[in-house]
Amino acid sequence: MTSEVPQSPKATGRSRTTATRVLAASLALTATTFGVAGCDSAAAGTLEGSRLELPVRGGTAVVDTASLAVTAQTGGGRELVLSGPAGGGLGKPGPVTRTGDGASWSYPAKGLKVTAGSERGRLRIKLRADRDGSVSWPVTGTDRAAAALQLPRGEGLDVPVRDAFWNGGAEKGGLDGSTVDVSEGLSLPLWGYSMGGGKGGSGGGAGVSYLTPTDIGTSLRLASTGGRLRTTAAHAFDAGAGTRDYEVSFALTDGDPVAPAADYRSYLAQRGQLGSLRRKIRQNPANAKLLGAFHAYVWGDARTASGVGRLKQLGVDRMWLGYDAGPDPMNAAAVRAAKKAGYLVGPYDTFANGQDPKSADSPTSVWPGRVYPDFCIRKADGSPEGGFGDRGCYLSSRAFERAEPRKHYLADRTRSMVANGADSYFLDVDATGVLFRDHGKGHEMTKADDRAMRLARMRRLSKNLVLGSESAQAWANQVVAYDHGSGTVDADGLWKLERDRKTWGGYFPEKAPGAFFKPVKLPAELATAMYDPKYRVPLYETALHGSLVNAERWELSYEKLPAQKTTRALLAMLYNTPLNYVLDGPALEKKGPEMAALQKYFSPLHRAAGTERLTSFRWLTGDRSVQRTVFGDGTLTVTANFGSRAHDGLPGGCVDAKLRTDQQPRRLCPARANG
Repeated sequence: MTSEVPQSPKATGRSRTTATRVLAASLALTATTFGVAGCDSAAAGTLEGSRLELPVRGGTAVVDTASLAVTAQTGGGRELVLSGPAGGGLGKPGPVTRTGDGASWSYPAKGLKVTAGSERGRLRIKLRADRDGSVSWPVTGTDRAAAALQLPRGEGLDVPVRDAFWNGGAEKGGLDGSTVDVSEGLSLPLWGYSMGGGKGGSGGGAGVSYLTPTDIGTSLRLASTGGRLRTTAAHAFDAGAGTRDYEVSFALTDGDPVAPAADYRSYLAQRGQLGSLRRKIRQNPANAKLLGAFHAYVWGDARTASGVGRLKQLGVDRMWLGYDAGPDPMNAAAVRAAKKAGYLVGPYDTFANGQDPKSADSPTSVWPGRVYPDFCIRKADGSPEGGFGDRGCYLSSRAFERAEPRKHYLADRTRSMVANGADSYFLDVDATGVLFRDHGKGHEMTKADDRAMRLARMRRLSKNLVLGSESAQAWANQVVAYDHGSGTVDADGLWKLERDRKTWGGYFPEKAPGAFFKPVKLPAELATAMYDPKYRVPLYETALHGSLVNAERWELSYEKLPAQKTTRALLAMLYNTPLNYVLDGPALEKKGPEMAALQKYFSPLHRAAGTERLTSFRWLTGDRSVQRTVFGDGTLTVTANFGSRAHDGLPGGCVDAKLRTDQQPRRLCPARANG
């Protein structure tokens, strides 16, 4: 944990006042976004000139084979623009050939072959290139009715397209002029739009979801045009990088702000790519201890057996305790005490960084033999890829995989790290979207290869350990049980602030580093971009809740940002996700009772719903200050009031949660939480 300098990423609604109406709405959404039956019987569609009509769930999609413009007509008769023509033009198309589920054609001038068809209620368009190049498509948000953009930056955003803040430039926290690498800068490979002119929320009863399974090599450009946010995807076709194929899947939605993520969850489930926390618990029962647990990295006296005992005395029944790999890790006695208390405990480690053992400043960067420098990822010019904070180098996952059967570098490292009896493991970087192409002789790899190698080693670790990683991308959801980072909405200004050691704090003193313990006031623009609840929506939880447990980044502990504490606590309860802390002896004594009170409220809710999917999210007021979620088939309903005035009996700054078995809601007002 202390070895990494945080890196910049390469990475008004109708009121629903009863649980019954919320659940009914959620079931309707489920039918819209998850139902797939009866869509393929007429999948071949019709072709007239350059107009290819294909049936999709909720209506008909129309592809212009001359330009790749895509429109749709909903079952209710609305005309929607799903994409404008490809940017820069494609040249004259070749003849169109009918296929079993649609049609195929080419753009000879661009060396592109295109297939379009209906698949499980979605419009699926694939492009294959016979040469290196690029395409700017789909061009989205051009429909005049487009009202809001859904973007999975961390947990997720719903941004009204005319919102003045988001139409500003990135230097002021906005989105205009920014480009995001889909495989690295988004937590899910998707985006979406809601259309105005109809029912509540920012949507109007219609919307569209865009999924890009070929996320590597794909980027998303955001621009303010006429005071409205538009987005254009671009894909780089590169044989050496293995990105000559590009696919986009379009789905019509009901305009719900989390519909794109619900569609993606369905997409994953249909392909056997959706993980299950229940299944992970069956395979390794220790995973069950994640349910109800808050997370904390411990320092100084907090990582001793007596520190663990103090947590138990406070009434904390579940915790995940992590520690860095410095010279004073948790010893066997402390680990035994933690496990006896019902807690998970494990080290921070990384397989991604290497330094010269003679001068390394972190034990996790020290490897035996010639791992450094032989396993360094090499750029095309042969120079090494600079490691964490440009110290040492990033290490090749392929080099490790090739050596592992003989040298056991990773197995030996893991064995030594858990020799104290630890039952959990936090493997930094592996599940993030920071992937590399390696030109190093003997361990060449593409980014897709890097992803595959990381998945292989994480899968091995997850068999016997409760495995977590940093800012887990959706592709890692089957192998990790918890994640630190995808609960945080990324903003460029955060990384700049964290590098300002005077303001943010450094890695000293050793037993309470300022980077983790020093309170910080976020600049107004950054606070808005990351934590303004009117823009926040649970896209990540809608897609992956019940597959893994998601929390915020470790350097953003609950106490790190005092001005955002109430908002963050309400978001955590609303999304059914744990709070993340850092603790030393003094912090445990000063803040422990408050933490215990929050964990006592969270624990039964998460135990009941942590393995369930998030089935509904709604705004209950026009200003979005009151929000509601439902988990499972009514297993848990949570209502949070982020405003200052009471709504339907719920005071501002408070949350009500009701389990199916409860007669009355359970109320928490975080600002008044105490032991």
